[in-house]
Amino acid sequence: MDFSEAYTDRCSTVGHAARRGDIKSLRKLIKKGSSVDVPDNRGWMPIHEAAFSDSDRCLQLLMNSAPSKSYVKSKTFEGESALHLAAKRGSVRCSEILLRAGADPNDLTNDVTTPLFLAVESGREVVVKLLLKYKANINGPHSCSGWNPLHQASLMERPDLIQLLLENEVDKECKDDFGITPLFIAAQYGKHESLNLLLSCGADVNCQAKDKATPLFIAAQEGHEKCAELLLSTGADPNLYCNDDGWQLPIHAAAQMGRSKILEMLMTVTGSVCSTAKDQVSPVYSTIYGGHRQCLDMLLSGGYSPEAQECPLFGCKTPMCMVIQRGHSVMAPLLLKYGFQISSFYLQSCLEHNNFPLFRYFLSQNCPLPSGDELDVFKQQSSKSHCKEWLPYLLLAGLDPTPLLDAAWIGSVNNDIVNFTLEFTNWKRLSADVEILLSTHAEHFTWIPHKHFASLPTLMHLCRLKIRSLLKTEHLRSNKYISRLSLPVCLQDYLQYSDVLHLNGIAREDDSHEDKLENISQASD
Repeated sequence: MDFSEAYTDRCSTVGHAARRGDIKSLRKLIKKGSSVDVPDNRGWMPIHEAAFSDSDRCLQLLMNSAPSKSYVKSKTFEGESALHLAAKRGSVRCSEILLRAGADPNDLTNDVTTPLFLAVESGREVVVKLLLKYKANINGPHSCSGWNPLHQASLMERPDLIQLLLENEVDKECKDDFGITPLFIAAQYGKHESLNLLLSCGADVNCQAKDKATPLFIAAQEGHEKCAELLLSTGADPNLYCNDDGWQLPIHAAAQMGRSKILEMLMTVTGSVCSTAKDQVSPVYSTIYGGHRQCLDMLLSGGYSPEAQECPLFGCKTPMCMVIQRGHSVMAPLLLKYGFQISSFYLQSCLEHNNFPLFRYFLSQNCPLPSGDELDVFKQQSSKSHCKEWLPYLLLAGLDPTPLLDAAWIGSVNNDIVNFTLEFTNWKRLSADVEILLSTHAEHFTWIPHKHFASLPTLMHLCRLKIRSLLKTEHLRSNKYISRLSLPVCLQDYLQYSDVLHLNGIAREDDSHEDKLENISQASD
């Protein structure tokens, strides 16, 4: 933090003169006997002010007037020596004065930063050369994160500094506290020129950080296309696992982050074992997790299976499970396009995750209707979800409503749902057990049946039930098929339960494929 404008009243007059570079005033003050070693509220002495202000003449005068040889080693409260401050400002003349006076080129601040690191950070090659001339240690950590000056030069993309450090035998594989090398830094931040120079000098292209990440992995994750291309061209291994669990590869990073161009590069060189092998994770899961439809299309068109393997890591039996769980419904049509086989299990999963647009889309794609144990799960879920969002579409698709009508289900749903379900039956031909249940429900609860349930169903309703029973379930799911029947429009609507849907405020889904996808896309957004 720069306090040069703060707390000026705490700074001595000598310090003020040094800060301003006012050599005349400083000489007068010293001649009058003013002390040169009075610290301010930051622990800064005039020597620090002069060094930080690049006031070399003032600094030389202060050194000549120093009360002791240890004056050059004076530190601020943050542990910075005058040399640290001169290096930070990139001051060649001040740095040289201090080094000649015995300043330690390997001194450490409170956060264990060296003058050499600060000199590299300032970008002054001459100061770096000067420090190296005075035997500054070049290897080992030079900052609180364990970074070496080579890390910083790589981040700054300064080939001149990188080359200078390499010529002075810096360890090109030096690692910080996370096991990250300068080459890794170049790949992580997209510093192509730094990366190219380090690779040309023999830096390890497949180095791994403590978490096993590689330069190629991090370049793929961050989307640095030129760096990824360079790494691959110089021997980076795309099949080197980049995590302790032994499943994550660079292709997963590219897929999850939506790096389509890098993904295209990696698809041609990544082994196929991760696509289907047990205990592995297909990159199909990664791109669905990240919600990147274009990348999913690339993987599937490139031969990756839409089924993939079970993925306990993400709690998914299949990629479609992840589509449902993550709410990335717009990806479902792609999986189906490339051969994914849906079952009523996915209707159940949609219900569990309240993904009703996808539930209705699956029905439109001829997903098998639930039966047996799966239907029991639907009935159990009905008390937790909005039945109007899914039950009408299931009944319209041809689900037999009679298995729903048991004591547990009737007691768990509201009155409107019971009445709606009965509209899909011949309510005068229900089994004796169901009749008793409904009678008991009406007697002991607040259920009020529709008045027409007390009468015989109309001939039109019976005809509707009969015709629908003769149609295949895929015909019932489509407005288009019924609209082609040689019937008046009013009868077509009647076959599709338009009267019942209207009374219950339920909209029939449109059949057009484009509209379905648009609805699904909007829902996923």
